[in-house]
Amino acid sequence: MSIIKKLRDGHRYMKTWPMVKQLSYFFPEYRVVKATQLAIFSMPLLAAVTVASQLYFSGLSALPQAIIYALFFISLPMQGLIWLGWRARHPLPLTMLDWGQQLSNKMLSMGISCKPLNGTACYFDIAILLKLAFERLDAEYWENL
Repeated sequence: MSIIKKLRDGHRYMKTWPMVKQLSYFFPEYRVVKATQLAIFSMPLLAAVTVASQLYFSGLSALPQAIIYALFFISLPMQGLIWLGWRARHPLPLTMLDWGQQLSNKMLSMGISCKPLNGTACYFDIAILLKLAFERLDAEYWENL
């Protein structure tokens, strides 16, 4: 799988994952998505400030170091997106697959149309299911989780 495809998958997974605090106890995605969103916003600014300060205080002789610092800061959000892209296509463990199937069966019994998880389900599939569940199921179900 190419890096560009992982970045695209990571961005799509980040947009799909339901940002609900209750899920942070079971999945690391909540924290990774929050950190990646913060990094996407702040790291280009930090890279620019770093380059400007290096050049201001040390002159053009510090240009190689300034470029390396800038590349490091710019790579941080990309690392988060790559991890999310890898995780999106990672197969679900059996316990998670069973829990997802129970959730989809509960939603189907309530009349909510959703795609049931099959044996080859990945984390992106459960993200879609969880997003739909948080939109449609009442808060009482999630308090008992």
